[in-house]
Amino acid sequence: MVVGGGIRKTEQLLPLFEQTLNLIRRHAPQAAIAFNTSGGDSVEAARRWL
Repeated sequence: MVVGGGIRKTEQLLPLFEQTLNLIRRHAPQAAIAFNTSGGDSVEAARRWL
């Protein structure tokens, strides 16, 4: 799963970011989590963990 900067970089959305990561960890503990810097590098972020 790639988590985008839209929820990661905005202080107001920090609780949503934390909830997202904890839900991933709880329901898919084997899932790799990648972080992109923009919509343009989502594929590269995912490839790092595939």
